[in-house]
Amino acid sequence: MLDVRRLRLLRELALRGTIVAVADALAFTPSAVSQQLSALEREAGVPLLERTGRRVVLTPAGHHLVDHTEAVLERLERAAADLAAARQGPAGPLRIGVFPTATRALVPAALTELVGRHPGLEPMVREVDPAAVGDALRAGELDVALIHDYDFVPCPAEPGLATEPLCVEAMYLATTASTPRTEGAEGPTISGCKDAAWITATPGTLCNTMTLQACHAAGFTPRVRHEVDDFATVLALVGAGQGVALVPQLGAADPPGVVRLTRVPIHRHTRVAFRRGARAHPAVAATAAALRAAVPATLLSTE
Repeated sequence: MLDVRRLRLLRELALRGTIVAVADALAFTPSAVSQQLSALEREAGVPLLERTGRRVVLTPAGHHLVDHTEAVLERLERAAADLAAARQGPAGPLRIGVFPTATRALVPAALTELVGRHPGLEPMVREVDPAAVGDALRAGELDVALIHDYDFVPCPAEPGLATEPLCVEAMYLATTASTPRTEGAEGPTISGCKDAAWITATPGTLCNTMTLQACHAAGFTPRVRHEVDDFATVLALVGAGQGVALVPQLGAADPPGVVRLTRVPIHRHTRVAFRRGARAHPAVAATAAALRAAVPATLLSTE
């Protein structure tokens, strides 16, 4: 009989590429991961890995087994959802991953709705960049999470995860009255800010990539002065004359009086993410419903 825990390690190796990366992500030692994978090979009765020096790659049989593992893990999630539904109602710890804008704009109202309807739940919120959500969900560190992407910076599909649309926000160019206008335009434009200092999110985030690509599409590489993830701080820096920035609708609430917000033809799409097969779990379904109730009606996604 194949051990499901070892199958998870094989799946993670297929995703991450190295035993060290698997060990780091799942709080194992590399030697423990190697031992567990060797035990899985003995259970399978065929080679699953090819070792070349320090590198390890999956054999064709290993890749086939990973495909089966995805199906097995999804069935286990469905089974867990069925068992949870047979109980009296959602209860116990619920780990929710959110990005900073949602923490402020959506989560307080969502938690009020969630706990009011399901007092047995114990929601625990953790801020996490959407790029790290897949790993956290697969590792069981989160039960449900919010992710986002942009019109021209889509999130790649994450193995083992499913999503459903939540909301769509407009994006705004944040400037001040002193920002030069593009000739013929009613207000500031991205291309008109090519000589300005820019404030972006930290490198490696989708928000950072979005700003860089938007500037590249306008024909220039931005001169980045500050790298800040919190949009309230970004707007304060814009108001202080420290640069211009692109901010989403939910992050643009209550800007300093000197900040001017000009809508640009970009949208941010937010989705609820969970492990594949877990959509029917009462706690996951209740969380998705509470988040949806917290979204202003004008932003609800119709995808």
